[in-house]
Amino acid sequence: MGAALLFFILMRNQVARSHQTAVNITSVVVLIALYHYLRIFNSWSDAFTFVDGSYIQKGAPFNEGYRYVDWLLTVPLLLAELVIVLKLAKSTTRSLITKLSIAAIAMILLGYPGELSAADSSTRTIFGILSTLPFLYLLFVLFVELGKSLDRQSDQVRKIVNGLRFMILIIWGVYPLAYIAPSVISDEATAEVVRQVGYSLADILAKPLFGLFILAIALIKTQDEAGSLPETASA
Repeated sequence: MGAALLFFILMRNQVARSHQTAVNITSVVVLIALYHYLRIFNSWSDAFTFVDGSYIQKGAPFNEGYRYVDWLLTVPLLLAELVIVLKLAKSTTRSLITKLSIAAIAMILLGYPGELSAADSSTRTIFGILSTLPFLYLLFVLFVELGKSLDRQSDQVRKIVNGLRFMILIIWGVYPLAYIAPSVISDEATAEVVRQVGYSLADILAKPLFGLFILAIALIKTQDEAGSLPETASA
């Protein structure tokens, strides 16, 4: 997350000013993630210690809340930067960002009670299903409503956006798999490790990698706009 933050800051001036907002949001996303991962790391270290060849709990609980606060802040921003970088009509931009943000926040808030419940409880299953419903709506907005707004985009940009939409579908599919790990893996310690590693890998793909795609769109649009200027203006 820190390396991505540095890269996006260094690349910011390579993008036309009209497209820098999306790159700035990308930088904010990985900055927020960097902070929360430091807190997650410290919370994990405080919760466990290595004794006689195995890890045991010290008594301090591992705080899963840091991860959900991170998602609550970064996921709406991730979706907003995708819409903003496309430079759609203001009314379309506002409508898409509102719908995507509400769906993302609902998805995360509904998942949190299940995360805190026991692995074999009905509460975990119910809230897991409930959080899936706004995720499905989010995919509908991305694939159907956003798709209707891509006609005026260049072929390169359309290809990247299509790739991003499928990337969201695949990568965000890792989160529910990690979520259900405690319910399908009998060993509690193994299930916890699988869950945390799954969440962390998905975050890396969903934030720095997603940001690289956003940066690519901004660079393409910058080049297209520079190429469309008269020679005297571009000189």
